[in-house]
Amino acid sequence: MHQQKWHAEAIIADTLKREPEVKLASSDGAWRFSRWRQFVGSYTLPALPDPMFVVQLAGKTNVRTWERDGWSETASYPGAATIVPATMATRWLVDGELDVVTLSIDSGDLRAASVFDQFSRMRFAFSDPLGAALARQILAELYRPASGARDIYVSAMIDALKAHMLRGPATTASSGFPTSAFSSYRIHHVMNAVAERPEAEHSLEDMAAQAGITPSHFCRVFKRATGMSPHQYVLKARLERAQQMLSQSETPMSQIADMLGFTSQSHFNRAFRNFAGETPSSFRKRRLD
Repeated sequence: MHQQKWHAEAIIADTLKREPEVKLASSDGAWRFSRWRQFVGSYTLPALPDPMFVVQLAGKTNVRTWERDGWSETASYPGAATIVPATMATRWLVDGELDVVTLSIDSGDLRAASVFDQFSRMRFAFSDPLGAALARQILAELYRPASGARDIYVSAMIDALKAHMLRGPATTASSGFPTSAFSSYRIHHVMNAVAERPEAEHSLEDMAAQAGITPSHFCRVFKRATGMSPHQYVLKARLERAQQMLSQSETPMSQIADMLGFTSQSHFNRAFRNFAGETPSSFRKRRLD
């Protein structure tokens, strides 16, 4: 085998001994988008031919990379992003189930755009609510029935995620953001906290305090930024986590409801049906069959 001729996803699949659950690629091979799930252990990944943008969607928070003489003190978590440079072998420690998406972009295109240098080093586990949101939306569409409209929408979302990757992680310090007016950085910080621990209470007062604004002002700017109220956003995060737990484990539904902060199983069942269009039991049966 001439591994240097393989694309990045083929190298990952060979390392993990499994294909991605979902994969999509441009007709010219300029980019590849994949979802990888349910692998546990320590992995050495050979150097990839192209830089890769990785978003952790779910799974354990104890995901680390090798740094010189030991595992990194920093750990990845749901909602975090990582940029893996080309031509650099990496090592990974996965302590539990993991759910990630990857987007690789052809190195030639990056050189042509004069942005290749910004992908010359590893950037591990940085907060990226927008990257996570784009990745989730793309996946949601890929699980829908195929149609011309869906394909056009997915292509546009991939372009947005690709542009987000090319822009790179924000480097502005928090002190560089306005503190007296609405700050998207602070709203993203709240969104990331909800994504990390959707089961927590996340009261309106606590979220507004994190953003440094009043609850009424927070409600207005949060809805303007996300298209939903803070309560709706927390509920959505809990139900998305419930979907993961239902499809990846045999945890009783009553326990899932309790773990995710629902007042009762009937409350959980009703909310899940409104969100997913089916009951938790039918969702689990369909995903595990």
